[in-house]
Amino acid sequence: MNRFLTRLLAACTLMLTAAGLGAQPYPSRPVRVVVPYPAGQGTDLVTRYVAEQLSRGMGQNFVVDNRPGAAGNIGTQAVARAPADGYTLLMGTNGTHAAAPFLFASPGFDPLADFEPVALIGILPLAIVTGPANPVDSVDKLIAAAKARPDAINVAFTTTTSRATLELFKQKAGAPLFGVAYKGSAQAISDLIGGQVEYMVDTIASLRTTVAAGKLKALAVTSATSGELMPGVRSVAEQGVRGYELTGWNVLYAPKGTPAEVVRVLAGEVSKVMALPETRQKLLQLGVEPQTATGAELARFVVAERDKWGGVIRAANIRVD
Repeated sequence: MNRFLTRLLAACTLMLTAAGLGAQPYPSRPVRVVVPYPAGQGTDLVTRYVAEQLSRGMGQNFVVDNRPGAAGNIGTQAVARAPADGYTLLMGTNGTHAAAPFLFASPGFDPLADFEPVALIGILPLAIVTGPANPVDSVDKLIAAAKARPDAINVAFTTTTSRATLELFKQKAGAPLFGVAYKGSAQAISDLIGGQVEYMVDTIASLRTTVAAGKLKALAVTSATSGELMPGVRSVAEQGVRGYELTGWNVLYAPKGTPAEVVRVLAGEVSKVMALPETRQKLLQLGVEPQTATGAELARFVVAERDKWGGVIRAANIRVD
């Protein structure tokens, strides 16, 4: 009986302590936001802006913690294993939460089972470009050229995202193009300008300065419709390839099991940040098309994106060793 009473008193004490902690407004101390990529990379810059705005709005510091490695898996795994208390968050991407389960035999986390999506920040469309002297100036002409010279037209790509974008184009358009892997955008752009490759797929953020200078010509963007990032350039879908859409994206995540009220508060604060006029301007400068979603809408988005990326990766047999 004494042992029972001791346990009962301990349980009651724990419950009262938890209730007292729960009464504290969130956040009551600094929040760590993990970026699973190096400092200075696009997702890092987006996260630093959002973290700065959240710090101002919520009265606690949101501290960016770069944990790069293994294509984002190291930092993502660290957050999956963190306490689900709202004080460790992750800026996830299409790479970590849509592609990784299909690229790696064991990424070390489950994007759906281990995480709670908080808020969509924006999408990162890519573009298909070529040299200004190339007579091909539209998607239908590119498809026709590819069919006339099967597997002979080279298209540079630099990341898994740009490769998947190319592979989906090949699948949807029936265009037998030949992908050429590059380690970085700078060398690929140089070779495209120099004529070593004929086309390239990369993020608008990487390409728009060179396009604006007239050194490259944009044929299409990979979002569902044209947008502000590359005005006047129609999307692949708008040029007749039905159902084509593939972009990068940033979503703020919390570990699964984070209290619903904490997720709600965070989502509401991010929505306030997204409504700021300066946010739209800042994200566009960084090559991000501002889009926001929370709750059930966001949950549907991340599941649909996982299914879409998985289908492309499996069909093209893309793997990361």
